[in-house]
Amino acid sequence: MAGSRLERFGTVFSRVRDLMRTRVIKPHEKPIWYDVYMAFPPKRDPLYVKRHTRACTNEQETVPEIFYAEDEVRAFIVKYAELQSQSELTDSALFEETAKALLKEGIILRRRGLLPVEESRDPVFDLKLKDMLAEQHSVDTQTAQT
Repeated sequence: MAGSRLERFGTVFSRVRDLMRTRVIKPHEKPIWYDVYMAFPPKRDPLYVKRHTRACTNEQETVPEIFYAEDEVRAFIVKYAELQSQSELTDSALFEETAKALLKEGIILRRRGLLPVEESRDPVFDLKLKDMLAEQHSVDTQTAQT
């Protein structure tokens, strides 16, 4: 209840002015800014404007889920313990099954320290310009000789 009308009705100036009229605030206790505000009032009074929301839309703002590295580790440990109690696999097989189960749930694990799989490249990309020119020159000289 306290503060329910705090910013909605009237301004600080109007409240202080009314308190001075009713002699709750004595003239020697008035705030320093009161005389300046009286001499230079704003061109328009500040108003409390309530944000309008449509009654027909009750849409809640969705907060995106945030996953940290700790969450992935925690999910792995929980799933590992769950699978360990259900089956009698070796540690490496249990690790792989846990990774597959988490992958189905959308959590992608990667092993620390392993290099990513290297894609096979076309040997043409590894050639250098000098090598290409030398090969072209040798082909040209062979065709000229024949």
